[in-house]
Amino acid sequence: MRLWLSAILLIGILASCQERQKNVYTIGFSQCTGDDEWRRSMLNGMRRELSFYPNARLIYKDAKANSRKQIEQIKALMSEGVDLLIISPNESDPVTPIVEEAYKQGIPVVIVDRRTSSAYYTAYVGGDNYEVGKVAGLYIARLLKGKGKVIEIAGLPTSSPASARHKGLTDAFAAYPNLKLVKTVNGGWEKPIAKKALEQQLQQHSDVDLVFAQNEVMALGAYEVFKERGWGKKVKIVGVDGLPGPLGDIQMVYDGIIDASALYPTGGEEAIRVAMNILRKEHFQKENLLQTAIIDSTNVRMIKLQTDKIIDHQNAIERQQKRIDDQINIYANQSNLLYLMTALFVAAILFGTVALYSSFENKKINKELKIKNEQILLQRNQIQEIAEKAQEATETKFRFFTNISHEFRTPLTLILGPLEDLLQVKNQTNSIRKNLILIQKNAQRLLWLVNQLMDFRKIESGKIQLRVTENDMVAFLRELMLPFEYMAVKRKIDFRMLTNLRTARVWFDTDMMDKVMFNLLSNAFKFTSDGGRIYIYVELHSDELVIKVEDNGTGMTVYEKEQAFEMFYQGADSTKGTGLGLPLSREFIELHQGSINVTSQKGEGAVFEIKLRLGDSHLREEDKAGETVNWSRTYPHFVTEAPDSDLFAAPKDTALLPTILLIEDNQDLREFLQLKLKSEFTIIDADEGNQGLAEAFNTVPDLILCDVMLPGMDGLKIASILKADLRTSHIPIVLLTAKSSIEQQIAGMQSGVDLYITKPFSPGFLLESIRSLLANREILRGYFIGDESNEERSALTMSNLDKKFLSNLKAVVLSKLSDSSLSVDSLAVELGLSRVQLFRKVKALLGYSINEYIQSMRLNKARHLLERSDESMSEIAYQAGFASATYFSTAFKSKYQLSPKDYRSKCKA
Repeated sequence: MRLWLSAILLIGILASCQERQKNVYTIGFSQCTGDDEWRRSMLNGMRRELSFYPNARLIYKDAKANSRKQIEQIKALMSEGVDLLIISPNESDPVTPIVEEAYKQGIPVVIVDRRTSSAYYTAYVGGDNYEVGKVAGLYIARLLKGKGKVIEIAGLPTSSPASARHKGLTDAFAAYPNLKLVKTVNGGWEKPIAKKALEQQLQQHSDVDLVFAQNEVMALGAYEVFKERGWGKKVKIVGVDGLPGPLGDIQMVYDGIIDASALYPTGGEEAIRVAMNILRKEHFQKENLLQTAIIDSTNVRMIKLQTDKIIDHQNAIERQQKRIDDQINIYANQSNLLYLMTALFVAAILFGTVALYSSFENKKINKELKIKNEQILLQRNQIQEIAEKAQEATETKFRFFTNISHEFRTPLTLILGPLEDLLQVKNQTNSIRKNLILIQKNAQRLLWLVNQLMDFRKIESGKIQLRVTENDMVAFLRELMLPFEYMAVKRKIDFRMLTNLRTARVWFDTDMMDKVMFNLLSNAFKFTSDGGRIYIYVELHSDELVIKVEDNGTGMTVYEKEQAFEMFYQGADSTKGTGLGLPLSREFIELHQGSINVTSQKGEGAVFEIKLRLGDSHLREEDKAGETVNWSRTYPHFVTEAPDSDLFAAPKDTALLPTILLIEDNQDLREFLQLKLKSEFTIIDADEGNQGLAEAFNTVPDLILCDVMLPGMDGLKIASILKADLRTSHIPIVLLTAKSSIEQQIAGMQSGVDLYITKPFSPGFLLESIRSLLANREILRGYFIGDESNEERSALTMSNLDKKFLSNLKAVVLSKLSDSSLSVDSLAVELGLSRVQLFRKVKALLGYSINEYIQSMRLNKARHLLERSDESMSEIAYQAGFASATYFSTAFKSKYQLSPKDYRSKCKA
């Protein structure tokens, strides 16, 4: 009996051990340091997530911020035979070799938070420190309404998170000129250091509006500094981390200790999920970038409730798990005891009773654990349901825009069809033909954009179909280059194809490849300066054809390069486009089973490389067109025929015409406005903001016509600068813009402009507005040269700066009018300007030279004296500042067509 019972127990225990050993995973976690709350939160997050995987265990190693120690710990974990390594590097370069060694030995490696210096790892999980800084900066701008002073408490200057967060903050502030980062101090990631540094800065910057701390302990230190000073909530505090729990900054936001915190996820839960997907050979992403968000008074209560509830659930799960572990230990001890007392029947009965009791307790605990897990699963399902509804709303929007796009095609067809007929009509004037070409080009541009949106929706819905045929790629590219030749010659761009292949037979969809190459060439011309180069390389590499489009244009930053193929993304330097071109190009190439990528550095141009496989074995039979497909192109406006050379010729006699500076980056609109205005004005044009500002100072035009959205510098900034400068403050400025809301119009008028016209506008209204502004300027000139009878002067509007200048000028001249030695030099000294500046200013405002202005004021005074006094001609000449009565008589007769004596006689007759 005892032998039989012992055998049964032994078999049961061995079976239990085998079952427990089945699919048990060991994960080794090497943490750079575990001394701060954020990294402890990362570890807790891992442990929370591991509670959902009872067949996995975690071995934790703390390197105490010592790279050498971390390397030794990783080696130890490898020798222990872990199934997977999770590593948060202390320093990138020292740890990289051991990570590569583990990876090459076949051990999956998940890098967390900080990257290594190579790509030899299985997956990466971490937040984007630059994005954290930028989101915080944009929130601060909104919080302070774009105006105020900010002190930043950064971490260690040598740490990459500190520098990246600082860069994101300053980039966000760049859009707000009245938002000043007055100082960035080193807080060393620790509260005492941060408090001391902040105290020193407050002695110099006591009027600071907000403190931005790069982690929660430094934010708490800032709060304590202000509390000790008795400032209360005088200064706002924004932190970073978004940690839950009673000591986290979610609680601090909830308690009002700080105003907001930028969430910087630890990535603990995500790292375990990625690790388990790798171990179970399920799908996973190599790059897992965590998103950030702002936690403030508007959402902190909900977030705190959720995090507190999750922590409570986790604590309950951990308590239940501890009870399970305790019961398992009890069970193991009793099993060992049973082995020692198998000879005793009573002991066997006792063991059975205990075993049954333990089983009952385990079932009870497992039931409770199941209920908790179901609650968590319910919450996840609710979140997923919300996400699905958001996706459904997005799809509804896309369907709407797709339907609108379809509706656009019919009227566009009805526009383009008759236009082609009209362009065939002979004996048209150059003006009419140019307008027809302008309409055609912009209608084609709209059709191009509509087709892009429709292609995007076809790809999204999986309804786009390849129609590949075998074609000569070299000939195809040469034909595609033809529409760009005129642009290349006009802008002196070295544009050519470099290849040693006469032909290159490849299977491809001609329509899709046409769109891909056209988009790449369009971008190359857009971002390449005049006099640059654009080369197309065609090369044959074993079993694939390689096409490269290379330019020496503005290039891309690392972030822009990573986002280049993302839908709707536009670079910081791009003021045009839809963000669809490159993503569509990638989708088209991947449909061909090919690849497209970009290499670029900021300021050094870009190279887009396309690889297409040779032959047709990689293509499906249904993708083949079966016959040659002809394609047609509808190009955007900038690659069409050259304009007629005589269409925009300046008027023959422009010496006496008013000068208008036209600042507009759209070539078609610029040429259209030149055509409409050239008969009455001399036109100077600029296609970029900085160039337009320089032209304004160089030429001092009579009026400036300027777009708001411009590359380089926008129109509002240009207007503010010109209106604040004494040399140009008198120039009327008309802004043209598509921004038509009341708030945007108010912002335009606040910049000092004279007129704000929204697109689309009436050319006739624009012309009459310009005439009216210049006519008012003439009335103004008449008033300030002494024609005080002019009744229209009360309706004049001009800048306070110009009013003050002209009033001062008139007062100085009148006070010294009897001084015959009054000169331009003495006036310049009185008014605080140079001789040249005074001459240009008076000439631009009044249309007179300064000497002519003085002469006019003297003659005006003499006229009044002749009308109201009986003094001699010599005395009147002296009082008006004339050196001799003869010169006075000559000058007076020249202006009034009467001698002074005859004029007096006529007045008293």
